[in-house]
Amino acid sequence: MGLGVGIVGLPNIGKSTTFNALTKAQNAEAQNYPFCTIEPNKAIVPVPDKRLDALAKIVVPDKIQHSTIDFVDIAGLVKGASKGEGLGNQFLSNIREVEVILHMVRCFEDENVVHVEGGIDPLRDIEIIETELIYADITQVEKKVDKLKKEAKFDKIAAAKLEVISALLTHLEELKPVKSFEDVENEYFLEVDKELRFLSNKDVIYGANVDEDSLGEGGNKYVDLVKEHAASVNADVIVLCAKIEEELVGLEDDEAEEFLTDLGVVESGLEQIIHKAFDKLGLQSYFTAGKVEVRAWTIKKNTKAPQAAAVIHNDFEKGFIKAEVIAYEDFVTLGGESKCKEAGKLKLEGKDYVVQDGDVMHFRFNV
Repeated sequence: MGLGVGIVGLPNIGKSTTFNALTKAQNAEAQNYPFCTIEPNKAIVPVPDKRLDALAKIVVPDKIQHSTIDFVDIAGLVKGASKGEGLGNQFLSNIREVEVILHMVRCFEDENVVHVEGGIDPLRDIEIIETELIYADITQVEKKVDKLKKEAKFDKIAAAKLEVISALLTHLEELKPVKSFEDVENEYFLEVDKELRFLSNKDVIYGANVDEDSLGEGGNKYVDLVKEHAASVNADVIVLCAKIEEELVGLEDDEAEEFLTDLGVVESGLEQIIHKAFDKLGLQSYFTAGKVEVRAWTIKKNTKAPQAAAVIHNDFEKGFIKAEVIAYEDFVTLGGESKCKEAGKLKLEGKDYVVQDGDVMHFRFNV
């Protein structure tokens, strides 16, 4: 759907290792030196969904197709990135293109893995990255203010917009992120945000990269610091060991599950990241279930039936008549479409129906 998650962080903290595991392919070079990643690696990652497996047991299709998310492994940022340090301007422009940021933070000690800042301090690392994002936004806003000042002499709307954006600039100069600006619902702010895609206004998920001993409920003192910071900015934290996640890639599902159980972990960190990112992007899935395939289709939350149909084919929306809808729980509990029909659980819905997460659907259309 063109919506992406950018993996950011200081150099050499496990971003590319995490990306390798996310994509289940070793296509992001992971090495023990800064700036190993220069061009952003991009991949389309399937969204794990056990509901597809449950549907497939009933329908027995030829194939299963998952919803997907685009992940982008963006090269490590350093202090001064907003001024061009470490190719920073290029990296910052890559972040501008994504909708959600996965901010990887090193929460483990290992003298064999160098740290660009010389020691382990997750709060310092977070501050460096987030300050650079603010500085990058300041540069953008300053240019916008200069332009609006010229336009405001002849345009009342530009003058009104200038007032809001000037207040935003003052806010940023206090090193406060755009997302904490008090006027984020203002129509002029929204217009400029859509144009400039402010970096410090994006949703953030913190990925606390730990060693194997710190997985499970215990965590460590570094994770505690990240969680405390995340709580203060209303963000989520997912604890993972990137090295372990990469090792899990080659295992069968039952082997991976057993391995995680031994580590005291219910769900892999990567699956948590994917599910959380899917939610942060405002996405959900509906299903089609037939002999050819059982498939998850990705839509924005609160999408109505005709627009959901268009995800399959534009003609489905143009000629939309009705949607046949079965709730996922009914489909699985009763054992398929025919039994749901018999039980009166198949509903015919019109153009105003808001598709629910997990709906099993079939569209009637005429072009």
